[in-house]
Amino acid sequence: MTDRPAAGTAASRTDVRALLDSLPDTLPGDEILALNSAQSDIHTERTYDYNGWTFTLPPGVFKPGDTSRIVHDRLLDGTIPVRGRSYAAMGVGLGVEAVIAGTLGAREVYAVDVHPDSVAAAAGHYARIVGDRSDTVFRPLVSNLFEEFPDSARLDVVTFNPPAVSRRTSDDPTVVRNVCVGAEIVLRFFDQIVTRDLLAPDGEIHLIVSNTAELKRIVAHAVDAGFRPVVLHRQTWEGDNCQAYLFKLIRHDAV
Repeated sequence: MTDRPAAGTAASRTDVRALLDSLPDTLPGDEILALNSAQSDIHTERTYDYNGWTFTLPPGVFKPGDTSRIVHDRLLDGTIPVRGRSYAAMGVGLGVEAVIAGTLGAREVYAVDVHPDSVAAAAGHYARIVGDRSDTVFRPLVSNLFEEFPDSARLDVVTFNPPAVSRRTSDDPTVVRNVCVGAEIVLRFFDQIVTRDLLAPDGEIHLIVSNTAELKRIVAHAVDAGFRPVVLHRQTWEGDNCQAYLFKLIRHDAV
């Protein structure tokens, strides 16, 4: 496993163009399918361990993988800062991100997923591990992206590990929802947060996406929507050509 963090900011149009040009092309379909084998256990109850916590996954709830753990680790070590901030875990799944944010003292935590059982699981894990905190408001929310967010919401931090794999890896709709909806879900994510004006003026989006998705298209759309991308982390794995990027995206006027 190779871990390659990157520093610096994309502060100009030239830098943004250089970043876009540096991103890898989407992997061929056969490589994508080889890297994303069907999740045969997704309809069973499972467990997931992280940071000394054990989470129970009901059937249909996504079990975090390598890219999810990149986000978890960057939340836990403060690379993605949430203390005292309004934070939304988009596609919260079983709730690891929400638990970390609550533990670290986020001002409010939106635990968001289109899947009601995932939101319920996240809420249960949050109640058990974090519990009531006087300095944190926990907001579980069943929502298709930002559709059910209140107009009054202003988010300081959003994380998203989207199911953006560009090839359908299964005919099981549960697997599709968790893995391979495609790039369109990320394009709608950016369009909605801009149209609804849900991001605070100095707010940050932290998006993780790999070249199993239409990586260049996704980042280019974010740029067109008014965001400047910064690569916080790039991860590769021995034995395959997958590259995963954790981007911090801030609005042009906040640079």
